[in-house]
Amino acid sequence: MSAPSPFILGLTGSIGMGKSTVAAMFRELGVPVFDADAAVHALQGPDGALLPAIEAAFPGTTGPQGVDRPKLGNAVFGNREALARLEAIVHPAVAEMRADFMRENADRPLVVFDIPLLYEKTGDRGLDAVAVVSAPAGVQRDRVLARPGMTVDKFAQILALQVPDEEKRARADYVIDTGTTMPATREAVHALVERLTARDSSSSGP
Repeated sequence: MSAPSPFILGLTGSIGMGKSTVAAMFRELGVPVFDADAAVHALQGPDGALLPAIEAAFPGTTGPQGVDRPKLGNAVFGNREALARLEAIVHPAVAEMRADFMRENADRPLVVFDIPLLYEKTGDRGLDAVAVVSAPAGVQRDRVLARPGMTVDKFAQILALQVPDEEKRARADYVIDTGTTMPATREAVHALVERLTARDSSSSGP
């Protein structure tokens, strides 16, 4: 009889909801976390594995520090064909890193996939459950507008591109509230980890 595979929890949340903080809490509890954004940054950063392919497809968009994000953004913005070319370079590489992550953690009871745009882009395919990080709208607004360079208009534009928080919460299997105290949020994460790691190994759902 083969060993049970890890329970895969997708972690997502809109801008300013505290997803990165919650992901760190999972790590503190010893839960492996695959960060999709960090994987892309590594692949596109200094000496990143994808730099030659990106430079060949979009000349002048890379340099010693890796991908020049404004230049690459300008090269693909509003151009579906260009965006598809970029995604054809990036997505297989990220999938390979994710597969390596799963092989390295095949004996763990629980792993987390940190996916910022889960509902907007990737969907929940391959996940056993989804946890949405959420906070009241006023808390979210205060957090985001406190960021350097953020404006009310820019915040509104970002929100317009994201699935509304209310819908994310409705579609999620679990909701992690960060609108409360840090200890309360940490306790909620701990309780969720205990619940998912203590599940019957024959269970296939959340």
